[in-house]
Amino acid sequence: MLTLHGFAYSNYHNMVKHALLQKGVPFEEHVVYPNTPEMLAVNPTGKVPAMTTEQGTCLSESSVLLDYLEDAYPDTPLYPANAEARAQVRQLMKVAELYLELPARRLLPAALAKIAIADSIKAEVRTVLERGVKSVRALAKFAPYLAGDQLTLADIHLRYALAIPKLVGPSQLDFDVVAAVDGLAQWDAMMADSDISRKIDADMSANLPDFMAYVASVSK
Repeated sequence: MLTLHGFAYSNYHNMVKHALLQKGVPFEEHVVYPNTPEMLAVNPTGKVPAMTTEQGTCLSESSVLLDYLEDAYPDTPLYPANAEARAQVRQLMKVAELYLELPARRLLPAALAKIAIADSIKAEVRTVLERGVKSVRALAKFAPYLAGDQLTLADIHLRYALAIPKLVGPSQLDFDVVAAVDGLAQWDAMMADSDISRKIDADMSANLPDFMAYVASVSK
């Protein structure tokens, strides 16, 4: 059986987990944290998530894992069949990663460990987030999903990419990314209203104490 290595509070872990559940692929979860010997055994970078395929191959990087699932388990596709439509889905995913999730991640030390962040860094982060907001406004269709009337990996990716901007934006920048895009709040609520999302959110909440203990241990 396929094994997903990571932990439930990780948004990148949850992107892959959601895709697995959406596609109905049987898997087991191996709870493991970054840069531990167990994680390094399946991913040389020590990052979460990683995957061991049914054939025993170890893979890493969430985008690689998502593409692998599409190739290996095509019965429930999460990309459109049309090449241009597939590219538009990938474009939305890349925008979410580069202009929303990654810049917001720079402010996580302030949110999780109460570490002061320089105003200059906050200004840089806000500038990139505003570019991301502008891009989502231009690219998302909300019909009702991001790319049209079918759920795709763009929806799964953005749902979890927004987790960090939603955490740090209001508290560190006085900036609500979701409210800044017309239709995004309604889409976000729709995405949360599924059995898969509820399971992932419940698992995430249950993992929070262990994750914070891990953060404390590596901060010493």
